[in-house]
Formats: sequence, structure tokens, C-alpha cells
Amino acid sequence: MSESTISAVSPSAPLWTPTRYAHNHAHGRQVDIAYDRLSGSAGGEPLLLIMGLATARFWWPAGLCQAFAEAGFDVVRYDQRDAGESTRMPPTETTNPFKALFGRRGDAYTSEDMTDDGIAVMDALGWERAHVFGHSLGGLIAQRMALRHPDRVLSVTSSSALPSDVSGLRVLRYLRFGLLATLTRTRFPEGREGDIEASLAVWRGVASPAYPFDEEAARAWVEAEVDSGPRDAKAQSRQIGAQWNGARLRELRHPTLVLHGEQDPILRAAAGRTTAATVAGSRLRIFPGVGHDLPAALWSTVANEVRDLADAART
Repeated sequence: MSESTISAVSPSAPLWTPTRYAHNHAHGRQVDIAYDRLSGSAGGEPLLLIMGLATARFWWPAGLCQAFAEAGFDVVRYDQRDAGESTRMPPTETTNPFKALFGRRGDAYTSEDMTDDGIAVMDALGWERAHVFGHSLGGLIAQRMALRHPDRVLSVTSSSALPSDVSGLRVLRYLRFGLLATLTRTRFPEGREGDIEASLAVWRGVASPAYPFDEEAARAWVEAEVDSGPRDAKAQSRQIGAQWNGARLRELRHPTLVLHGEQDPILRAAAGRTTAATVAGSRLRIFPGVGHDLPAALWSTVANEVRDLADAART
């Protein structure tokens, strides 16, 4: 990104409404889900954004969210449980994300519980149905939300995500371990400065090779919204370990868009191709030179793709 895009991607507070909370009552426990809405977007078609592994909703580029609003969407983003300002769940025995990823059961909650958190946000907003857009782990949840709650979802956009059916050792065929291993081995200082450095390390690692990475802009963004998620291995383990026991991906019948970076350093593009091949009638876009992020140069393209998908869902 260039200097001209810094203001567009910085999470300036006036762009968003104050934080609100939805409540998911399940298994005798209330989980509070933090969300906010892009100011001025109310009145458009509902679009629910779901961010990735243990990261806060602030990781959504504001410029992309504004592009969605200009395309006619009412844009809402939320923190999944164990992320951002949402409820942090009790500790479990598994504290290593890799072990949780290949485990056969989750100790904290299920993936169904995670989809229900998104539905709770929709209920709090008074939305009967919505388009859902998920990135990374959020893309997995978006797929599963449509499978578990088909009457509440209008369309699905899955970005840089695994196919929803894949779990355990089958994940290995899609993973790239280089960046993940580096981030796992790297140690950061305690406190705010460590959280900032960990987030910057993630930003650098997932950045698209074919697009410029502006370190100064990234640091300004990270310092404005410090997120402990990138270094919270316990929360990551609980989210990764959440098992899915619902419908198979081939049963997804919603208009679906699958996005993936050809040079994604975490998940091979084969993950996106498999998802698209499994969901009948879905559209696949593989972006050359793109990593595990959504670079500024593609924001208008992505917004237009989601607009076309929504139009297809309506007709």
C-alpha cells in the first residue's frame, strides 16, 4: 500500500459505530460477541464480515469495508469468541495450535457454537438473512454458517480458507508450514509492545509478494488497534480445536464466491480450488501475486465480485 492509502486503511473510530454486544446462550453459558457497523452503511443489503484465527474485527481493512458500502451493503463486522472484545473462554489442556489442529476433539466448544455466534449478531441487528464474507478461519465459519443455518444466509464468500469438510491430518495437503513455523518459534516482549510486534510480524508474513508493503502504514494501523490475538496460542488452540459435526460441504446450495491468493504463504491455492469444486455453481477467483491478505489494489475488484454474487442470490 502507498502513503495515499494510509487514511483508508487506518481504523479511524468515526468510521464505525460504538461497540455493541450480541449474546449467545448455549450450554448454560452466555457468550458475548462484540460487533460494530460501518457508519452510514445502514439501509444497504446486510453483509456480515468474519475475520480469521483469534484476530479482532479491526483486521478488516477500512477501505475494503467502505468499498462494500459503496457497492450497496450494510457492513457489520464482529469478533469471534476468543478474539478481540468478545468473551474469552476458559483455558483447556490443549495450548498448542498445531496439536489442536490435528486433534480429534475440541475441549472448549464446537464449530457449530462459532456459527451460532454469527447468527446471534444477526439477531441483535434484527437481520432475518445476510450475505456472509469470511477470511481465513472466518471463511471456514462462513461456509459452515450457511450449512447449519441455510435459511439465514443469502450468499457466501470464502476468502483464503480451507474447505469446511477438511479436518485432522487431511489439513496437511493444504498447509504451508514455513511462515507458521517461523511465527510459532518467534518470541515477542510481554505487554503492549509485544502484541504490536507480533501483529506486525503477521502482517509482514501474510502480505502479497506482488504488491508493496508499507511498514509505516502497517505500524500506524497496528498501534491504533492493538490486538493480542496473534500471540494468544491458547485462544488459537481453542478456535482451531472446535470440531465440526454438521453437513458436508457438497450440501451447500447458496451462491458462493471463493477467493484465494496464488502465493498464499499459509494455505495453498488448492484449498480454494477444492472448495469451489465441491460447491456446485460456485465462482472461483485465484489472484496472482496475492498472499494471505486482501491488498488495497483489489478492494474494488472484491467489492464488485461480492456485489455480483449478491445480485445472483437475489435473482
